Amino acid sequence: MGYLLTMDQGDDVLKALRKDYRVYAPKRFPQEGRYSDTDMIRYAEVESFGDIVWDTKSDFPAKEVLSPIQQTLFYFTEEEFRASKDPQKPILLLARPCDIHAQEVQSRIYAGNGGFDDYYYERMRNLVTFAMMECNGGDDTCFCVSMGSNRTDNYALAFRFSGDGALVQVADEAFKPYFSGLPETEYHPAFVEENALKVSVPDLDDPEVRGLLRQHPMWKEYDSRCISCGSCTVACATCTCFTTRDIQYGDNPEVGERRRVTDSCQIAGFDQMAGQRELRPTPGERMRYKVFHKYYDYKARFGGSHMCVGCGRCIRRCPECISIAATVEKMNAAVAEIKADLTE
Repeated sequence: MGYLLTMDQGDDVLKALRKDYRVYAPKRFPQEGRYSDTDMIRYAEVESFGDIVWDTKSDFPAKEVLSPIQQTLFYFTEEEFRASKDPQKPILLLARPCDIHAQEVQSRIYAGNGGFDDYYYERMRNLVTFAMMECNGGDDTCFCVSMGSNRTDNYALAFRFSGDGALVQVADEAFKPYFSGLPETEYHPAFVEENALKVSVPDLDDPEVRGLLRQHPMWKEYDSRCISCGSCTVACATCTCFTTRDIQYGDNPEVGERRRVTDSCQIAGFDQMAGQRELRPTPGERMRYKVFHKYYDYKARFGGSHMCVGCGRCIRRCPECISIAATVEKMNAAVAEIKADLTE
């Protein structure tokens, strides 16, 4: 079933949806961009159709809705602690196919990882229903087709926006009443079939090849290029690293709250152990860890797809213009070199 909405009709539908859901979508924040006189686009609650940014990729991913930058886990006093309150109202999350895939990746990590379900993630994920926003192919940093995240059927609604309104497909019968009396039409969502940027992930199943790749000199390039700022992982749709911090209230250190705060494996000291030893003390070693995790370790552990969904936000966000796509191509060249040496 499909519907054709004008902007005013879209506002009426959104108003009705907001009675039952918190509706999140990419939203523009003027003058809050990383450079002077630039805007920021990130996921936030929207109140009107005009708030939804559908023609430009957001600077930050949808994961901020389910796993915020800062999240209170529990409150404590000298004698007891109390978990933060469960959110009650369901969430309708308008996201592109790559961001929907990214949440499927995060769900595998947070749920059942080592037999442990992350309570704080699960209580948010159980509230979320996806509405898929058609994508126009993104920009020159997108490579979702290469990563297989360009298509999805995990949605209750699908939208094709335009300057005049939107076409909507209702895939979940529960949402039909919100569109009662509106003009019906045939609409089937379209998906991106080709990106300008293409990435080929190397085969790393051979443990000998993996071991030699870890020692390859290509990683030393990043000792001078990467500044270990962590911008790439904050902008990444699938990264899940965090730390915890205790916030004391006033002068009493025994009264306060514990927060989960987004962190990054690319920042120096993230993996520091007792005795001040770091497992990955150089930027090149940290880059190697991240790239292996995205393009081998995750898939080896969970199966299915790689961890990267090809959204390209890390490429746009890096202040040193390091491209993950170019890094994977360098891996390809290194693997070919290693395999040639092994066959000689």
